[in-house]
Amino acid sequence: MNITYYGHSSMLVEEGGVRVIIDPLLSGNPGSGIKPSDVKVDAVVLTHGHSDHFGDCIEIAKQNDCPIIAVYELAVYCGTQGVKSHGMNIGGSSQFDGFKVKFTPAFHSSSISVGDTWIYAGQPGGVILTMGGKTFYHAGDTSLFGDMRLIGEMNHIDAAALPIGDMLTMGPEDALLAAQWIRARHVIPVHYDTFPGIKQDAGAFCAELAKTGIQGHPLKAGESLEI
Repeated sequence: MNITYYGHSSMLVEEGGVRVIIDPLLSGNPGSGIKPSDVKVDAVVLTHGHSDHFGDCIEIAKQNDCPIIAVYELAVYCGTQGVKSHGMNIGGSSQFDGFKVKFTPAFHSSSISVGDTWIYAGQPGGVILTMGGKTFYHAGDTSLFGDMRLIGEMNHIDAAALPIGDMLTMGPEDALLAAQWIRARHVIPVHYDTFPGIKQDAGAFCAELAKTGIQGHPLKAGESLEI
């Protein structure tokens, strides 16, 4: 499994010729280093509906003729935008051609802004993505919560993306505990430095992870981790 980071919370996961992108904020993030038109994938997965995660999902799904996989209400909204969608819900899993998706809880909010209107986008979630016998957990936007222990007990998590920005998600101290609870071998910090309120030192966070025996990877946009 190869995991490429494109800034903020955007991750491209590849295995055996299958490619899945999660939360593709690309054109809206000058530091992503990639254009939506350059993305070639078999599916788009969304953790929730906020614009910094919804990003370029519609353009990417249209140009690849691929589904957007999301919590039901968000998937229905995506379908109204002229793309294929696959609605799921928290705790549910679906098997696709070459990969499996399961949605976990995440403690946050989820909505879509259309002009002056906010559209309910269902519950936010985390994503457990299984490909080629490897498991990647993208926590989405979330606080620390006790059932992360259960997620770690029920799954052999090879790598995880955990938000560390604070203010809108958990910060580094809580993310350090989350990493231990989910029993991840590798952790990629996400959701930091994109705008002023979430500035963090990812290198320092990864140094603290190392003290617990977990390998942290403060990837820059375009860099990859292979597991």
